[in-house]
Amino acid sequence: MSEIRLQTPISESEARALKVGDRVLLSGLVVTARDRAHRWLVEEAERDELPFSLGGGVIYHCGPIVRKGASGAWELIAAGPTTSERMNIYVPRLLAKFGVRAILGKGGMSREVLDALAKSGAVYLAAVGGAAQVLAGKVIRVAGALKVEEFGSPEALWSFEVRDFPAVVTMDSRGGCLHDAASAASGLRLRELLKR
Repeated sequence: MSEIRLQTPISESEARALKVGDRVLLSGLVVTARDRAHRWLVEEAERDELPFSLGGGVIYHCGPIVRKGASGAWELIAAGPTTSERMNIYVPRLLAKFGVRAILGKGGMSREVLDALAKSGAVYLAAVGGAAQVLAGKVIRVAGALKVEEFGSPEALWSFEVRDFPAVVTMDSRGGCLHDAASAASGLRLRELLKR
């Protein structure tokens, strides 16, 4: 395993060079999106109407806690990953439509997403669950927000500038999937224990 510093926007060649097990320190802009935002992005949004570019970008499966400070600026309180699996139906289209290079979340995603990562030249990055305040400390600033009033704060699209945000490549563009390997190893161990 190696530790790799990644700066957004990420090129296809950079994404394709990553492999399962690589530790990543991510810097640059990431955009949060959950269920409603994914649906809007793939079914309604057009590239030119977005106030940020998703080309070479990172979509972070996160419902952050954000509030308006006394100055009127957004203040980030917590920014931990949410479970990615429920976005399975949207991610292949999202990758193809916008040229996203990384999905950041927790828990892994489906075989269809793994295939789409290979086709698009993208990766899935796992962030540490249960560390929402620590991860929020890696966010330098809230760079923007979209659909806050319409979708509500957790479902809105937030643009964060991050520095050295830690993650691990658990699904790569070569078909590697740490989640499948862990599941297989756990199943084997369970069968061994049941034989006793």
